[in-house]
Amino acid sequence: MQTRLPFFQANPAAMRALKSLDGQLAASTLEPALQELVRLRASQLNGCAYCMDVHTADARRAGIDDRRLALLPAWREAALFSPRERAALLWTEDLTLVADNHVPDASWQQVREQFQDAELVDLTLLITTINAWNRFAIAFRKLPAG
Repeated sequence: MQTRLPFFQANPAAMRALKSLDGQLAASTLEPALQELVRLRASQLNGCAYCMDVHTADARRAGIDDRRLALLPAWREAALFSPRERAALLWTEDLTLVADNHVPDASWQQVREQFQDAELVDLTLLITTINAWNRFAIAFRKLPAG
């Protein structure tokens, strides 16, 4: 597989706009480890190799151990994730796969119990942003370092 388009070079202004969303998320109250779990899970669902590579490394730097990383795709069956992380992962899956389920009320109830209003907006922005990054990386074939 070969890169189709170096999108950062093709339109730096558009990429700065997308990166500004990451700046908002860095200033949010969402824990860095939680953010990386969300980014990695959405990237797994989307099949974005580049983003999975980046966010696995970022997750390790945020203190997430290899066991939790390995079990992330099976988070429902693994007792290694907190109620807050489980709610965030459920919200991540529902928003990433929104066309499949239109975000069920049960998911809303679960995430609502774990996150305050501003955090819910930031969590939704986080999921939306990583999905946008995934789409750029997949569409233009941004590849992990060899």
